[in-house]
Amino acid sequence: MPKLTVSIDGVIVKEVQLTKERSTLGRRPYNDIVLDNIAVSGEHAAITLQKNGEVWIEDLGSTNGTFLDGQSIKREQFFPFNVVQIGKCELKLHGGADNNQAGGPCVRILSGASAGRTMVLTKAVTRVGKPGVLVASITCRPEGFDLAVIEGKHVPTINDVPLEGACTRLQSHDQIDLGGVRLEFIDD
Repeated sequence: MPKLTVSIDGVIVKEVQLTKERSTLGRRPYNDIVLDNIAVSGEHAAITLQKNGEVWIEDLGSTNGTFLDGQSIKREQFFPFNVVQIGKCELKLHGGADNNQAGGPCVRILSGASAGRTMVLTKAVTRVGKPGVLVASITCRPEGFDLAVIEGKHVPTINDVPLEGACTRLQSHDQIDLGGVRLEFIDD
């Protein structure tokens, strides 16, 4: 069963199981998912679950629009690696038709020439990034996965926060920016 998380400024404010065929999102209290933000229209968007497991998001003629990975949309398929922006609310899908089919920890490439590709983390150390721009490693340790910079002039960000120190522990669905290439770490 797909689940939706809603966050504002990086803090999850709501988790909702998507059980209905069609769920409405908006500022008004009669919506299935109420998004309490002034930039959200009364009836802003709808999420539809298809019989084949696909999840779709549709803008309902809102004033400020609905954005999927930064692009304004009318109706698009919503995958677990997508980020939907409605006002200041960021929506992420967990589960659905495109869950991590390979199983186990992986990195989904969200932008750049390889967008949409998934790298399953089967090695002890996996290198990611662009040589000459920014290269980092994701190291598998018994207690979890760590991200560390190998080379580059740019500072990577995790969930839009600059990496501080030599390395940091990754959490599932962390979004990593490596000098313009955006990745999502998945370990569900």
